[in-house]
Amino acid sequence: MKLLLLGTSGYHPTERRHTACLMIPEAGIVLDAGTGFFRVREHVATTTLDILLTHTHLDHVVGLTFMLSTKWQKPIEQITVHGQAAKLAAVREHLLDEQMFPAPLTCQWRPLEDGPLTINGVRVSHFPVVHPGGCVGYRLDWPDGRSLAYVTDTTAAKSAAYVQQIRGVDVLVHECNFRDGQEEWAEKTGHSSTTPVAEVAAEAGVKRLVLTHLDSLDDSDDPVNIAAARRIFSDVEIGYDGMTIEF
Repeated sequence: MKLLLLGTSGYHPTERRHTACLMIPEAGIVLDAGTGFFRVREHVATTTLDILLTHTHLDHVVGLTFMLSTKWQKPIEQITVHGQAAKLAAVREHLLDEQMFPAPLTCQWRPLEDGPLTINGVRVSHFPVVHPGGCVGYRLDWPDGRSLAYVTDTTAAKSAAYVQQIRGVDVLVHECNFRDGQEEWAEKTGHSSTTPVAEVAAEAGVKRLVLTHLDSLDDSDDPVNIAAARRIFSDVEIGYDGMTIEF
């Protein structure tokens, strides 16, 4: 199974990173729809597409307006957008209002309900994380035992409730918008810094950690000080646009 990182920046795109978007082509699943969503059409491998939104801050949803070109160029029969009911309503009433967007999108809108859902054989669970305006994380489990978790836009802490939801996954993709020393900004904006994210991975017993939703003001190769994370959790790497993760 392959996970593609199509957007790994937070807040706004940079010369080397677009904002949050991940894709599992074989399952037809996309996680968040930031500016990196325009790359989805290059990797469509199914006749359905299920988009799982964590929340509706613009760096995670503006790519929904790119769906017209995706459907036009690829034989997609059905697109379903999943998210919390209030978040889906906000997208439809504001982002896709005719004053903002010229044409209606022919897709299904499916509010998240209690309990998991199944998408192309993948068990998808969601859980709340703390972030201004509300946000959810996702855990995906395959019948053969493979697993993946995606946690973005929250302030990491090894005592956080969501740690139990991601325990033991093969791959944890977790936001790391700030490096150590910027904890005050992380707390103020509802984001994470390097050491607490590594501590979450260690506490949850995950096998591999990939850092994403990186600081848009630091376009360097190492915006998080990866050495600090590796002192706590060794199997960690910085995500980048175009990265393929096999699990």
